[in-house]
Amino acid sequence: MAETLKVVIPMAGMGTRMRPHTWSKPKPLISVAGKTSLDHLLDSLDSLPGTMKVEYVFILSPNLGEEQIPAFMQANYPHLKVHYVIQEVMRGQSDALFLARQYLQGPMLMIYSDTLIETDFSSLADEIQDGIAWVKSVADPRRFGVAEVDANNFITKLVEKPDSMENKLALPGCYYFRSGEALVSAIQEQFRRDIQLKGEYFLADAINVMLENQFRMRVQPVSVWLDTGTISATLETNRYLLEHGRENPATHLGTHVEIIRPVFIHPSARVTTSRIGPHVSIGPDCMITDSHIENSILEEGVSVESAALDHSIIGCRVSILGRGAEESTASLNLGDDCSVNL
Repeated sequence: MAETLKVVIPMAGMGTRMRPHTWSKPKPLISVAGKTSLDHLLDSLDSLPGTMKVEYVFILSPNLGEEQIPAFMQANYPHLKVHYVIQEVMRGQSDALFLARQYLQGPMLMIYSDTLIETDFSSLADEIQDGIAWVKSVADPRRFGVAEVDANNFITKLVEKPDSMENKLALPGCYYFRSGEALVSAIQEQFRRDIQLKGEYFLADAINVMLENQFRMRVQPVSVWLDTGTISATLETNRYLLEHGRENPATHLGTHVEIIRPVFIHPSARVTTSRIGPHVSIGPDCMITDSHIENSILEEGVSVESAALDHSIIGCRVSILGRGAEESTASLNLGDDCSVNL
């Protein structure tokens, strides 16, 4: 019988850095480059080994996440087997994983919901080490967790937000464990020792407990690490994805429309007498008239008339009325179901 790989995606955070969008939907359902962040994350897992049965474990927040994520998955991915766990109180990453312990038997892959990396997961079925941490070399590691490694690229310690600049192997938030049970045991030991910071139990500390007991975890470098955890990072991710194959030709548009590629314009969107791009994503049922838009994301049902937008994220069913596209350009961050006159 094929071994079952559990893919665990914690997504119970409050998404405060993505306000106001996360007042009405969980962060993984915010659009970027024509799809939700969750769509892109699931796409990034296409290389999981076909010889392994895959089940998903989503750790959700109550209310919005608990309601909207299962409905989204049933509508768009009914073929995937997904277990749902609710983290009622935010006590950190290790606490979230411990709540899912009933599903964490055998091999598991954990990746944070706002992390997109480009890597090949196909070799996991043959992995002989106890674990893998994906890493990305960065110029300034001080705002990330980093991995300290030995001469053979095995991790000796994980450090959260180091003071020095010498270790540049940042941790995007993707880990493989050959034994989910071993991780659960380490989290129990973390709880017993009360290794936490300001009431939160961090996964890095649980992994350090494992490393104390000869757990062998190697690093796997990645060249591309994208983030959808903040407004600016989401716009940068939108830019990258459009430049790397996620645009569409937008051939359905009428006359007097200038397109500066790359862009994604949903086939149901209507654009007239406007300049769109570069790096613009326009969702379904949008109406754009007499406007200039660049470096922006417009979600479903947005109406823009006589406005110039740049570096903006516009939520669903928003109405924007400007004073003419030749007037000053606005940079807006608007949540769902609002109306703005510029």
